[in-house]
Amino acid sequence: MDQRALGAEFIGTFTFVAAVCGAALFAAPAGGGLIAIATAAGLSVLAVACALGHVSGGHFNPAVTLGLVAGGRFPADKAPFYIVAQVLGGVAAAFVFSMILSGAPVGGAAAKWGSLAAISNTAGGPGQFSQVAAIGIEVVTTALLLVIIMGATSKRAPAGFAPIAIGLALSLFYLIAIPVSNGSLNPARSTATAMFAGGKAIADLWMFWVGPIVGAILGGLISKWLLSE
Repeated sequence: MDQRALGAEFIGTFTFVAAVCGAALFAAPAGGGLIAIATAAGLSVLAVACALGHVSGGHFNPAVTLGLVAGGRFPADKAPFYIVAQVLGGVAAAFVFSMILSGAPVGGAAAKWGSLAAISNTAGGPGQFSQVAAIGIEVVTTALLLVIIMGATSKRAPAGFAPIAIGLALSLFYLIAIPVSNGSLNPARSTATAMFAGGKAIADLWMFWVGPIVGAILGGLISKWLLSE
């Protein structure tokens, strides 16, 4: 297994989770709202796809890796190594932000930022969408994300535009998913914040592995059919 590819997946996922955590914890409560989070997610993926995509393929997401396996674009025997690197990268980013939050001032100013529990992916509780709704939005948006990833990286697609298409698509799907599920589309992102939030975030974590992975596999299979010669 190419250690540089695993390093690229670790760094790329770290960057993505750091962008989501930073925007959700600080920019969104300060007035940026869900637009700040969606923009940060899309821009981070665009940036790391340009910088590191040529090293590892630029997955940065366990669901994407499995979707590409289903679509015939990635060997199944390499998938577990990629997924471990991605999860570790995400958890490392969440750890950094847990340390940053531990140094936040105490008092009224605390309303200016969020918590790792608040930005974790949960569903089915009081005032939340049902678990079925959350899984549904994760399946649909991740499936569409895989269709865009595989289409934009096809040999017949315009060269050089894949990171832009993928980054814009992720921002779009985050705008759709955040109000329903807090926006995952990436099990590494969900695992990262849940590890430090605990409680309901851990209890609900299974949904944000099942939903994105089922969606990604569906998207990969659909794309394999659509893009076949």
